[in-house]
Amino acid sequence: MAKSSSMADKLALVLLYVFWFVGNYYYNLYNKQASMKAGGKDGGLTVTLSVMQIVVCAAWAMGLWLIRRNPTPLLGLKAPAPQPLPAITKADVISLLPLTFCYAFAHTAGVVALTAGSPAFGQIVKAAEPVFAAVINTLFYAKSPSLAKWCVLPVIVGGVAISTLKKESDGSYSVPLDLYVLAFGSVNNVFAAFKGSENHRAMAAPGLKDRIGGVGNQFALTNVLSLVFLVPCMVLSEGANWPKFVDLFTNDDAFRWNLCLSGITFYLYNELATMTIKATGAVTASVANTAKRAIVIVGMAIALGNPLKLEEKVGASTAIAGVFIYSVIDELLGKKGAGAGPKVNHPMASPAMSTRSRTKKVA
Repeated sequence: MAKSSSMADKLALVLLYVFWFVGNYYYNLYNKQASMKAGGKDGGLTVTLSVMQIVVCAAWAMGLWLIRRNPTPLLGLKAPAPQPLPAITKADVISLLPLTFCYAFAHTAGVVALTAGSPAFGQIVKAAEPVFAAVINTLFYAKSPSLAKWCVLPVIVGGVAISTLKKESDGSYSVPLDLYVLAFGSVNNVFAAFKGSENHRAMAAPGLKDRIGGVGNQFALTNVLSLVFLVPCMVLSEGANWPKFVDLFTNDDAFRWNLCLSGITFYLYNELATMTIKATGAVTASVANTAKRAIVIVGMAIALGNPLKLEEKVGASTAIAGVFIYSVIDELLGKKGAGAGPKVNHPMASPAMSTRSRTKKVA
């Protein structure tokens, strides 16, 4: 009986990984296709698309509160999880605003970075988040990474730099940067880094975790509250193009389908990522996240008919390898030394709720 139960647990974990990877891949695909239908970075609807994805996520979250059950565990052969309405106070909402602000703009900047140009380059830039997190945590939160982690950061930066190179006909190299993607990818990384630290600060408040009612509710609540910041941003930046969006959403089935599915897959793959971390631990999850990012980069290149240049392959491999080493090096060195190194942060690349703990939401 015990052996049968163990096999069932292993099968459930494999399914969680499969659906996480597939969900992340399809999110990127639906996101890019919706953007292309809207005219890309010149269509004037990039911010609107990112906000509407969160509207879909918020609607999904409120639906879960309505039925008081979360069916996502079914994908891992588990029973639906309870998801009651959070019992939070006005003071709790106010305390969560810095976190939701960072989450909101990390998501929007990430969507712009992934849709304005090559999704592969956008993913490579986003892979550099640990570099931003190290600097921000040191300067603003007095939480500097270990010396070993600092030594790994140049590898990540070097990988991103290599991916920007272009080989000319005479054999020399130039750097034709996609500054738009680089800028918004970097903004995404800044907000994602602040988000991780703000999540840690907010969740340290006495009793807040209990009032929220679990990790699933954390992510649901973050999506709903983030609209407080995103809707005004959308109105100010692209409000004049709202009739264009309404016309596109009303009359273009493919656009409507891709937009709605991008929101749903974004929500689901983040929940699945959290479940895998809880079931395995940070190191295993880091290995999986490394594989996931590589799969998404290659898969998107194939799906969109944009094969990766040699420089992008080398740069992506270097940056992703650097991120993986960064995420596990403290634990590896700890095991070689005293045998109990510090717990490793898990720098996921998808903007979700909580990327710095093995038991919280992943981005």
